[in-house]
Amino acid sequence: MSTMTSAPDQAARIRDSRIQEQTIDLSATPRIPLSRLVRVELRKMADTRSGKWLLIGIGVITLAVIGIFYVTADPSERTFFNFMAATNGPQGLLLPVLGILLVTSEWSQRTALVSFTLTPVRGRVLLAKVLGGLLAGLAAIALTVVVAALATIVAGADNAWAEVGVDDLGKFLLLQATGILQGLAFGLLFLNSSAAIVSYFVLPTALNILGSFWTAMAEVQPWFDLWTSQSPLFMGGNLTSEQWAQCVTSSLIWVVLPFAVGLVRVLRAEVK
Repeated sequence: MSTMTSAPDQAARIRDSRIQEQTIDLSATPRIPLSRLVRVELRKMADTRSGKWLLIGIGVITLAVIGIFYVTADPSERTFFNFMAATNGPQGLLLPVLGILLVTSEWSQRTALVSFTLTPVRGRVLLAKVLGGLLAGLAAIALTVVVAALATIVAGADNAWAEVGVDDLGKFLLLQATGILQGLAFGLLFLNSSAAIVSYFVLPTALNILGSFWTAMAEVQPWFDLWTSQSPLFMGGNLTSEQWAQCVTSSLIWVVLPFAVGLVRVLRAEVK
């Protein structure tokens, strides 16, 4: 009897030992550094055809706008601040699209499963996307500063550097960072490139059109319309406390709220 019962036990022990030999212990393996995740997200911006051409378009349009302004503006208007302001509009439209594609490409190209499998903590992947998007915005600002400075030196206008200070550069950086974050927020909210891009352009435009026809709405529009509240940042000078408050409230509506809702959606979404 003892011989008959020992054979299954011995087979079970052999099977368990083989399983232990084939099992890899990953408990002591360090997790992927955040810096590496950020580099991966930066590389993803140029991996797709749309992302690559969007990056090229941002650079080409920045150079073209400064060149056109140099040719068409009066010599006295060829100042560093005006060169910077000329590029703010095109970059303000294209950088949010870059932020949208940075998120939605994961779902349209179906690479989210790979990303979240290699890095199971989704919050770290999303943080890397935010940091990567902000670095892209910072690179766009750096390109603008360099090209605008060169154009200003060549133009040689009187008092060409008088209107620009550290606070003005901070406002330009704030505008681009807000645009990138808004693009990321819309991407997280919709997880679809077409829906996010159309919503990003159509909804604020509809608000502006509605405000132009409805006087009562136009009076309070800076408190909930991001484009209207950020207009003083384009013009230079110091903003009043009320204008800063309007920027904050409109940013809460158009950036923080969709980002929070989209973040919850992505953290809970089923990855296919």
